[in-house]
Amino acid sequence: MAGPSPGPASHIMLSPLTYWIVLAAVAAYAFSRGKFDERWAAAICVLATIGSVLVNSPLSSRFTHVEVGVMIVDLLALAGFTTIALRSDRFWPLWVAGLQLTTTLAHLLKAAQFELIPQVYAVAARFWFYPIFMIIVLGTWRSHQRRHLDPRGATYPG
Repeated sequence: MAGPSPGPASHIMLSPLTYWIVLAAVAAYAFSRGKFDERWAAAICVLATIGSVLVNSPLSSRFTHVEVGVMIVDLLALAGFTTIALRSDRFWPLWVAGLQLTTTLAHLLKAAQFELIPQVYAVAARFWFYPIFMIIVLGTWRSHQRRHLDPRGATYPG
């Protein structure tokens, strides 16, 4: 999950402040209403964002080469999301892991096609984090609804 830093594609993405606000809202919702899967997915998003910010290249050269640090953070996030998906009885974690795989493949695309325009690489590496946030929110809402409708904690497909 490449972080919210400004860069070559910042005019396409929302502002870094907006990103942090959305991330905080998603994490707060997941931690207050979600169960294990939702909380861990939100924690991975927060940790991956912080990690990405810490390893970003200088703004002047960002996305002009393979962002190795961000790629490692994205691979770790992919491993975390995949672990959640493999142990979960919910369907939404599969979507999150799949979208994170697409994000991670952006780094391989840049490595294979080094002439790739930095703006294209930046968008490919950042495009899926808002859909991932939306899926975590929907998964949290469904989890909360299931528990609210059946206080015994019975689980239902979906």
